[in-house]
Amino acid sequence: MDGEDSSEVMSEVHVGCPPHSSGPHISRFTISLPPEVEPSRYNELFEAEAAASVREVLTLDDDGDLVLPRRSKQSTRCFNVTIQHNITSLIPSVGLQVWKAELVLADFVMHKMCTSSDFNGIISLELGAGTGLAGILLSGVAWTVFLTDHGNYILDNCAKNVQLNSGVFSHQGSVHVRDLNWMNPWPPIFSLGNSSASQERYSWNSSELKEVQRASVLLAADVIYSDDLTDALFHTLKRLMPLGSKKVLYLALEKRYNFSLNDLDVVANGYSHFRSYIMEEGEHRRFERESFPAFVGKCIDLNEFPQYVREYDRGNDVELWQIKRSENES
Repeated sequence: MDGEDSSEVMSEVHVGCPPHSSGPHISRFTISLPPEVEPSRYNELFEAEAAASVREVLTLDDDGDLVLPRRSKQSTRCFNVTIQHNITSLIPSVGLQVWKAELVLADFVMHKMCTSSDFNGIISLELGAGTGLAGILLSGVAWTVFLTDHGNYILDNCAKNVQLNSGVFSHQGSVHVRDLNWMNPWPPIFSLGNSSASQERYSWNSSELKEVQRASVLLAADVIYSDDLTDALFHTLKRLMPLGSKKVLYLALEKRYNFSLNDLDVVANGYSHFRSYIMEEGEHRRFERESFPAFVGKCIDLNEFPQYVREYDRGNDVELWQIKRSENES
């Protein structure tokens, strides 16, 4: 395990970034809104300055007359989100990178925001938020968003991204970057005012712990890669999901295939372990872990929502799951 933790990894999203770059790198992801989004909804969500991402260039024809450019609806229906991230990282710090599943989750969040009112005024919690991209987008319509992860470097970077995108939306709900270690029991210990300055900044207070119980939407992206972390995630969900408002988790993951000596086959590490916690809607089977609650899930067809983030290829190995706690669990 120590050898794996010391391995350096790079997200394929970062292909094309400056090679051998150390430290934080700034990328601007273009969010392009499809034609079916109503202009009124677009204007409600985004600041005019953010929308005007394509400047018109004035030109003259051969006679010296001004050529009026034909206005393209597509050109003004996009804006940039600025994300600070690392190009590479060690496995314990993968939250410093942007991963493909995070971009798929961002597409889904944008589509919900632009075509429905389902996320309007909600309280949301993102688990393993990393760079915070999906939660930052959601803050354009949510009342409160809690972006959670573990480790000061990751939390500092996430907080920086919240700051970098503070002017994107016409309205932005409250955004709190908070430490949440799944290996520790829920609820997290809240601040008593005797922690260091860095710990204090990302500590919970008692009112936030009460507010997060009213969260109705949970988000997570690319958090399925270690069986131990998967166990810890579902243990946290077991404690969190019964509290307060009824909750739904939208979890995006990428299946990464490697040859397994145990299976003598190419398998997606961690995926079968993740699936062992979930019963698909309409499926009936006995769970192996009787001490854990059953979760009911549905794999969402990615063709149901268009691609809003331009700078990536979805590929065939990303899945988006809608997960709820089984109503049969007490």
